[in-house]
Amino acid sequence: MQCVEIDQAAARFPDLIDKTIGGDEIVITKSGKPLVKFVAIPDTKEKKKKRVFGSAKGLIKIAPDFDEPLEDFKDYM
Repeated sequence: MQCVEIDQAAARFPDLIDKTIGGDEIVITKSGKPLVKFVAIPDTKEKKKKRVFGSAKGLIKIAPDFDEPLEDFKDYM
């Protein structure tokens, strides 16, 4: 993480944007106190996988007596 004073950041703005796109984080400070943090926004379109219908088939098993009343609640029914 790189810290840059606000006066210097104004002059180097395009360079700071290029650095954040490259993966760096830039903190803009004023009198040594942090004001703003620049971070790149990840490209979600490339990383998002397309869903495939039926891809989980066979991974989930439900017991045949799933809907049967529980013995613990027999007195209440």
